[in-house]
Amino acid sequence: MGISLISISHQNAPLAVRELFAFPEQVQTELMKQMVERSPVSECVMLSTCNRTEVYTYSEYPGSNFTHMQNLLLEFADASELENIGDYIRFYSGTKAIRHLFHVAAGLNSMVMGEDQILGQVKRAHEQARSAGTCNVYLNTLFRFAVTASKRVKTETDLSRTTVSTATMAIKAAEQTLGSLHGRKVMLIGASGKIGGIVLKNLQCIEGAEVYITSRNISQAHEDRHHKVTYQIMEYENRYQLVDDMDVIISATGSPHYTLTYEKLAKNMLTSKPRVLVDLAVPIDIEEKVEWLPGVKRYDIDDFRELAKANNEKKQHEALAADQILEEARLDFERWMVFQQALPEIARLKEWMLEEAEKKGFEKAIDKMFYRLRDHSNPDDLRRFFEHLKEN
Repeated sequence: MGISLISISHQNAPLAVRELFAFPEQVQTELMKQMVERSPVSECVMLSTCNRTEVYTYSEYPGSNFTHMQNLLLEFADASELENIGDYIRFYSGTKAIRHLFHVAAGLNSMVMGEDQILGQVKRAHEQARSAGTCNVYLNTLFRFAVTASKRVKTETDLSRTTVSTATMAIKAAEQTLGSLHGRKVMLIGASGKIGGIVLKNLQCIEGAEVYITSRNISQAHEDRHHKVTYQIMEYENRYQLVDDMDVIISATGSPHYTLTYEKLAKNMLTSKPRVLVDLAVPIDIEEKVEWLPGVKRYDIDDFRELAKANNEKKQHEALAADQILEEARLDFERWMVFQQALPEIARLKEWMLEEAEKKGFEKAIDKMFYRLRDHSNPDDLRRFFEHLKEN
C-alpha cells in the first residue's frame, strides 16, 4: 500500500514533449477518473502547470500500477508513438514520491526556485481531484501536509522572499534585449490569467512603459491609481492591427491554438525594428517561425533556464533550511500513514488485550503484548523501539 507518482517536467522533458501532456481542465478530470476506474489505483490527483504534468496516486498494490499509469497518460496525450518515452517520464514511489510533492509545493523543484505560483497550483489540483471524487483519505492528507509544510517554508525561510518567477523573467528577457522598457510599447495577451496577471502587475511598475492588454469584451482606456502605468484594453480580435507599433509582445493564455502566427505577423509587422516576443504558455501561444521575421527575438519557457540558474544559486542556503522543514513534515506524514494503514491490526490487538486483561488481569496482558512484540520483531526494529522509549 502506498503513494506513487508519474512525472513529466522541465527537468527531463523539453517543451515540445511537455506540450503533448498539457491537458485542458476537463481532460484532466476525465483522466483522473479513468485512472481510478481502469488501473489498480484507488485515489488520483493530477498536477498540471506550464513546466510539469504529474499524476499522484494511492494504491493497495504499490509498484504494480506504473505501466497502467504510463499507458493511460500516453493514450490521453495521443503520444503512444513518441520515441524514447522513457527519457521523458519519471516514476517515484513511497518516500521518494512523498518527498517529491513536498519539494514541488515549496518551489524547490521549480525552474525558478522559490517561485510563488506553484503552491496555488498544488492547492487547485487537490481541490479539482476532490471535486472529481478521485481523492480520498490518503491523498487528501498528503496534499494537506504538503501545503502546510510549504507555508512554513515561506514564513520561516527567505526562499520566496525575493519574488522571481517565469512572469518576472519575461520582463527581464525583454529588458536585456532592448536595454529598457521605458518609452516602449508592450502588448500583453492573456492578462486575466494567473501568469498574465503577474506580468501585468510587474509591467505597471515600469515607469514610462506603454501597456496594452487584450480582452474579448471591451476596448477602452483604463486607469489603475495604485501603479505608475495605466494601460489600454483592446479587443482580442484587433491584436494584429497594433502589432506593428509594439516593441514587446507577451502571450500567456490557456488557448490550445496560436494567439500569434507567423503568416499574420509577417503581413502586419511592416516597420523594421528590434522586437521581443515572449511565450509563457504551454502549449505554446506564438508560432516558432516568427523568429524568422527581421528584428524579432522570441523566448519561450525553456529559454529562461540561464536566468533561473543565477536566481537558484543565490537561494541554495535557503533551500537547505527549507529541506529540513519539509523532511520533518514528510516524516510526520509517513508516521500518520503507517498508523492509518495499521488501524485494523490495532483494533484486533486492542480486542485481544481486553480479552487477556479480562482473563488474567491488565498487567499480565501488557506483559504478553511485549512478549509478542519481542517474538515477532526484527532485532534492529526492536532495538530502535526501546531506544525511543528511553528517550521519551
